[in-house]
Amino acid sequence: MLLNISTKQLQAFLALEQYRHFTQAAERCHLSQSAFSAVIQKLEATVGAKLVQRDTRNVTLTTEGELFVEVARALLADLDAAFTDMGDFIARRKGRVALAVLPSLAANGIPEVIAHYKASYPGITVQLFDALSDQCLHLLRQGRVDLALTAPGANLAEFSTRTLCSDPFFFVCRRDHPLARKRKIRMPDLVGCELIHLAPSTSVRQHVDQLTRGLDVRHSGLEVEHLATVAGLIGQGLGVSLVPELTLFQFRSLDLIAIPLDAAAVVRPILIVQRKDRALSHAAQGMLELIEARLSANGRQRGAKPVDAGLRL
Repeated sequence: MLLNISTKQLQAFLALEQYRHFTQAAERCHLSQSAFSAVIQKLEATVGAKLVQRDTRNVTLTTEGELFVEVARALLADLDAAFTDMGDFIARRKGRVALAVLPSLAANGIPEVIAHYKASYPGITVQLFDALSDQCLHLLRQGRVDLALTAPGANLAEFSTRTLCSDPFFFVCRRDHPLARKRKIRMPDLVGCELIHLAPSTSVRQHVDQLTRGLDVRHSGLEVEHLATVAGLIGQGLGVSLVPELTLFQFRSLDLIAIPLDAAAVVRPILIVQRKDRALSHAAQGMLELIEARLSANGRQRGAKPVDAGLRL
């Protein structure tokens, strides 16, 4: 049964239990004595029992009143705790935020963001899912994450999206490759090159297929799941690859060269994706603001920074 009991009534009753005097309890609650009496009478009517016994000098609690003291205290304590928790969530002292992020960004960029976020809001739990684009969207659709950072693709119409940054593509080869001395790679330079591919399900592969459509490039026959494998294969002279800048850290352990592609449109946009039907929590909004402040600025710096001769990785 849902009773219409207010905090004002509970506080008035506990004041009366404390002072055992209507006038003093009314003053404590900043009410006139008549208004205070009306509050207690309404509480008794709602509870369905007489809670206080009053004579000319004394106020005593009935048996039901004695029992209701603990009920009133518990109700006010629960309400206070609930509002304290809500205040903690709003102030980002408590909460949870979950992200689904492309593996390249999850390894290079997002860890720094999470570290700064945890330093500012140590009471908030952060969950990170490093996943391919389709899986990122699946997690977002299920409500398991608040935000997804992914590349453009199909099935985005149901979501709200905006560009976080642009991820330019690089040509990666061994230092003894014929193209290794070039400062920039034009798309026609790729003719005859043997490309080592990532799996078709990756956003990188989907962009590379678009970039090389119509070019007479050769497929090395090697198609792998992981960038570290691509690096190892290039290191053995088994081919070359086209990868976005965010992934270049995967190639630093070998004596390889990364050369930017000479085409303004040769970029992989990184999108911030969220559900249209669900507003972000205060915790998630704080994470979004930090991501935009740190990664979108970094993206502009990457796009504006000229890259000289091949970058030794």
